[in-house]
Amino acid sequence: MLPKRELIRLVRKSEGVEIDPTSKLAGRGAYLHNQRSCWERGLKGTLAHALKVTLTPANLELLREFTKTLPEDEPGSGVDL
Repeated sequence: MLPKRELIRLVRKSEGVEIDPTSKLAGRGAYLHNQRSCWERGLKGTLAHALKVTLTPANLELLREFTKTLPEDEPGSGVDL
């Protein structure tokens, strides 16, 4: 398990889901590793389940665009969330 400061927090707000770079926004939160594969798995359903929300198409598009900015997994990193 990684320390929270090494993870990226997402938060459920009344307007939808948003990335919380400060980790201080109010709302139900979930943390993801900063590797693309973790986000791809999360967007398949586990993230919505953790946040107890149905991700809208707009939320999914925003999160997929952010996912493209993340690094690929490093070979041998052992990341398996």
